[in-house]
Amino acid sequence: MLVLGVCSLKGGVGKTSITLGLASAALERGLRTLVIDMDPQGDSTMALGARPQAGDVASVLDQPDESTMRAATVLSSWADDGLDVLAGSERSAVHDRLDGTDVDRLRYALSWVHGYDLVIVDCPPSLGGLTRTGLAACDRALVVTEPGLFAVMAVGRAMRTIDELRRGPAPALQPLGIVVNRVRSRSIEQAFRLEELQTLYGPLVLTPPVPERAALQQAQGAAQPVHAWPGAAAAELARTFDALLDRALRAPRH
Repeated sequence: MLVLGVCSLKGGVGKTSITLGLASAALERGLRTLVIDMDPQGDSTMALGARPQAGDVASVLDQPDESTMRAATVLSSWADDGLDVLAGSERSAVHDRLDGTDVDRLRYALSWVHGYDLVIVDCPPSLGGLTRTGLAACDRALVVTEPGLFAVMAVGRAMRTIDELRRGPAPALQPLGIVVNRVRSRSIEQAFRLEELQTLYGPLVLTPPVPERAALQQAQGAAQPVHAWPGAAAAELARTFDALLDRALRAPRH
């Protein structure tokens, strides 16, 4: 079971879109997948059509055991089987502090989870306790950015956070790489930022980048996987997420 964290230390770069694209690719491939929504905004939970019932990620962090995990895990409306969601909640914000007391809670809760091929952890777009707790439970971390000045600067902070966790409470954590989202092929500024990222991080910059296409927002707005959305743009996005998922699945795990 690969546990993959999706993170960004800058909001608005499409981190949840990448989470949903990877979930769509995993569903298309028949991988049994759990998406954990650590973001108090709960966007992944909403887009996946998950309806929390007897619990959510906040209750799991309050009491990380088998019964709370089971109660908080619900089926996505994307499929009749094979894609589950540990539902997000604004109540999880109480755990978004940096005192280090919660960092092992999700990892402990996942010791009760079995039967999945892939777990995707959608972290909040900030360096707080929830992001640290989410990443500490992961084998690999995917950093999401877009080709703009401030987003590129945030990549460095995210990579330092991953290294800090690897040297401390999460020795198994490794960076999978950097996925560049919302790329416009004709933008001179974006081309400059892409070159800057490649100079700084080399092979950690994953290919292909995710192109900016309205089809991605359309599919998410309809609570549908992009692999099921019609049109050439959606098919292009589907191939991109397939390639990113391949990269994640090839990564060695402890």
